[in-house]
Amino acid sequence: MKLKFKIQQYQTDAVQNVVKVFNGQPNKGLAEYIVDKGKTYIKENGKLHEVKAIDFDDHTGYKNGDVVLSRQDLLNNIHQIQAENNIRMSSDLVDKLGCCQLDIEMETGTGKTYVYIKTMFELNKLYGWTKFIVVVPSVAIREGVKKSFDITGEHFMELYGKKARYFIYNSDNLNQIDTFAQSSDINVMIINTQAFNTSMKEGAKNAAARIIYSVRDEFASRKPIDVIAANHPIIILDEPQKMGGIATQTALTRFNPLFTLNYSATHKETHNPVYVLDALDAYNQKLVKKIEVVGFELKNLKGTDGYMYLEDILLSKKAPPKARIEIEVKHTNNIKREIKNLNVGDDLFYSSNELEQYRGYTISVIQTKIKSKLYFIVPYLTRFSYKISLDFISLIDIG
Repeated sequence: MKLKFKIQQYQTDAVQNVVKVFNGQPNKGLAEYIVDKGKTYIKENGKLHEVKAIDFDDHTGYKNGDVVLSRQDLLNNIHQIQAENNIRMSSDLVDKLGCCQLDIEMETGTGKTYVYIKTMFELNKLYGWTKFIVVVPSVAIREGVKKSFDITGEHFMELYGKKARYFIYNSDNLNQIDTFAQSSDINVMIINTQAFNTSMKEGAKNAAARIIYSVRDEFASRKPIDVIAANHPIIILDEPQKMGGIATQTALTRFNPLFTLNYSATHKETHNPVYVLDALDAYNQKLVKKIEVVGFELKNLKGTDGYMYLEDILLSKKAPPKARIEIEVKHTNNIKREIKNLNVGDDLFYSSNELEQYRGYTISVIQTKIKSKLYFIVPYLTRFSYKISLDFISLIDIG
């Protein structure tokens, strides 16, 4: 049976928002380089001697060409995408993992794996990039990603006239890395964090993960990570909120990424967001069958409007009810969404560490009606009438 895929507009939008970040980047094709083929030794009379056998194999490798756009060019493109899509503006370009780190938020079940596979083909078509690494937090997700490549192969062949070469990194079969380096086709390595996230100290656990960083006799006395890094790959993080540890982030820098794409329904850390399809959007577009939401949301966020989400009402026999509200909070280097337990009279401006979009927002009334299981929260918003298009009384049924 042959599967047929329907092209969805929201998926196309997610792809296009990523590729438009690089508007102005020339399609220079691939950059050629000489692949380190390593050394082979034989032992004679108790000594190792390097074998200099005649090797007619081509040592030419193909890596992703550099991004020639400046930091300001990239940030300008990102700002334009954010303005067009009502996404909060990034204050700066995040470039700890490559020239930029782009966030794509897609609700579970809306096809993010399909989207990032299609994004690879578009990046190849427009800019000539061919080397990609998909990083996942578990073996189960890794197998699911490979299955997605399996079942979409013919579909993308029909759309783009080519197929992607893909493989799961296996420390017992390091020769696949040479193929990855020397092929000029779209090449994708799928790897789970357990395969490279380890301490380099002697006696550290997960010895298998250390293979990628060590000189291997079976790999012509080379380090696998060096051969991989030479390709300047584009890194795709699937569920990056599960990879936020310092050790993992440090390890990812060793892959020498060109740039990084983060795909998740629940981003824990914000970088440079370029597409947002949250739970309510997915439900309103009938992309998912059911969602469970307690709260209200403010639409048309442009970096100056406030985001609020009522998670719960906290009841106590000894104290007045409190509202658990998620808001954006300013920190030294970024802005994060955090949950605050707020009382009547609390000022969201000060609760958010003085984010300007919350100035004048104060909780004036929290009322509960236990028997009917209906909760009311009424924010008093002095500038509400021209900033927000929603009613400022939100009625939540938690029954």
